Amino acid sequence: MYIGDLLHSIRKAKKISLTELSERSGVQMATLSRIENKKMIGTLESHIQIAKVLGIDVTEFYKGLTSQNAIMDLKNEKNTDVFTHSDNTSYEILTKNVMNKKMMPTLVRIEEGGKTNKEQDQGGSEKFVYVLEGHVEILVNDKTFLLHKYNTLYFDSSLPHYFRNVGKGVVKFLSVLTPVAV
Repeated sequence: MYIGDLLHSIRKAKKISLTELSERSGVQMATLSRIENKKMIGTLESHIQIAKVLGIDVTEFYKGLTSQNAIMDLKNEKNTDVFTHSDNTSYEILTKNVMNKKMMPTLVRIEEGGKTNKEQDQGGSEKFVYVLEGHVEILVNDKTFLLHKYNTLYFDSSLPHYFRNVGKGVVKFLSVLTPVAV
């Protein structure tokens, strides 16, 4: 069972609306909706806040989660979700059952002149970037890195960071996030 399925069923059983859950937990309503619809997993911090409002122990969300197939054949079926964060940026998660994984590989596309929103992941998380096409500027904390095709960068993703296309055409890169183990 996904956390989203469990969240939805507990919330409905307790007759709490998404709006009320958002207001009481401090978790944005869009985030709650995405969690319930299995479009994102949320953070441990958001799970704790949600569990408090629902009157359950946060560990309830993780019961029954087991590792599933260790090998996935990505070419035989559509295993990815694409999230468009703006008119010029999209993220494609390159695996399914992301909650059962120890890393999250993502294909990021940024149109010419575009940039991502500022990101800052949980403390202890790391990110690896591999540029497939184009030129990307990565600002991590107060340092700027300019990467071209086949360049890589590995950094502490709990530091504020964003990506900006500084070349002609679309920039594409793989981003692999290693979240903090809970």
